[in-house]
Amino acid sequence: MWRTWLLFDPRRALVALFAFLAVLALLIHFILLSTERFNWMHTASLVDTVEQVAVEQTGKSTLG
Repeated sequence: MWRTWLLFDPRRALVALFAFLAVLALLIHFILLSTERFNWMHTASLVDTVEQVAVEQTGKSTLG
């Protein structure tokens, strides 16, 4: 294993690894946001809309 680090500079390798993982995480999150099933931002606004409709119909909030 120590011979591997003789081929690659550890600082550059770790920075490259962390940069790759950050880009991969952002890519996965944006892919999930583009789907209807896993878009948590759109789901939260739907819950707010349903809550507003329920308050308007009953006059009482379900949150307390």
